[in-house]
Amino acid sequence: MARSRTAAALRTWLAETWPLVQATAAATVAWVIAVRIGDHAAPFFAPIAAVVALNFGRGERGRNALRLLLGVCIGIVIGELTVVVLGSGWDSLALATFVALVIAQALGANRLMRVQAAAGAILTIAAASGTSDGGAGVNRLIDALIGAGVALVFTQVLFPPEPLALVRRAERAALAIMAEGLRLTAEAIGRGRDDEELHAGLIGCMSGVREHLAEVGRAGPAGARVAGHSLIWRYRRPAAAWTNQEAAQIQLLGASCLMLMRTAVSADLPGQDRLAQAVRELAGAITDLSADLGSHRIRQRAVDRAFAVARRAGEAPAPSMEREAAAAGVRFLCLDIMIFAGAAPGEASAVLQRDAGKPRAMAPPEDFHLPGLPSGTVLHRLRRRLAGRRRRRR
Repeated sequence: MARSRTAAALRTWLAETWPLVQATAAATVAWVIAVRIGDHAAPFFAPIAAVVALNFGRGERGRNALRLLLGVCIGIVIGELTVVVLGSGWDSLALATFVALVIAQALGANRLMRVQAAAGAILTIAAASGTSDGGAGVNRLIDALIGAGVALVFTQVLFPPEPLALVRRAERAALAIMAEGLRLTAEAIGRGRDDEELHAGLIGCMSGVREHLAEVGRAGPAGARVAGHSLIWRYRRPAAAWTNQEAAQIQLLGASCLMLMRTAVSADLPGQDRLAQAVRELAGAITDLSADLGSHRIRQRAVDRAFAVARRAGEAPAPSMEREAAAAGVRFLCLDIMIFAGAAPGEASAVLQRDAGKPRAMAPPEDFHLPGLPSGTVLHRLRRRLAGRRRRRR
């Protein structure tokens, strides 16, 4: 157990350190290129632009590199024009900063672009105040182009993130916190509201579910963008589209979990052994899904477990309004688990009808899960391409 925790901590540390190594390498490369091409001794804009562009979550770095580049270009151009017309006094700095911010705002810029536009104007005016030549702004513009260009090469060519892995990490974390919340919910249904520690744990899980759902909401579109824009991962577009749909469906699954947890927190439901057992089974189904979302067998097993729980939950009416609300929450959760696992929405919605058949999970695309080699390696991509060629020949 201790060894597995140490290994998990080491993997987490390596995963968090690898982007820092990339940012350091990009800054160094940008500096070297700027010194040799820019032909000036202090090309600080180039490494700064590279580091800032790479200081975002994977899947967002390429787009933010372009935003940074546009913001810096706006600031430097406005700053240089202000120096030429008015010089480099404090009034010039105020005017250039304001104009750069107004232009960035008019272009619908986000905060990064606005900050870089203002910073570009300020640094251009400040750099020009101690020099007699008019090339300070041009040099900074060249540096910014180099830094952002290096960042784009790193994010789009050398180290593009695997699009499915982006979403998978977020989904696994969200499913894990949902399963933990459901396990606490089952305990709360069995004990009632007297256990303050259990109550606090449920509240914490509810907050964690919301945070992880927000992360999934960002990761889904990011994975689709990476698959659509990256040359290396273009073949992943069908699987990325499937995953993006899953990222939307997991929001409904999370809402059902929150509703059931909220019912357990607010209601006094002791002695509901059957209801507690149903919630435990659903927690187990979600845990299975988080372990391997690429397995059709696991998806079908989750559908089967949710189907069985839903049928049992609809057999007998609850004796009170509070217990009926909890039973309804279980049925909604079963429905969302089945749809998330790949069952057709129509089949899943009919699950509470006595004559409804057991729904089946749709199989993911062929390239949805490719075990064996790490998904980011060159050998992995080469093996995937060779497999595709063999299928076409057949």
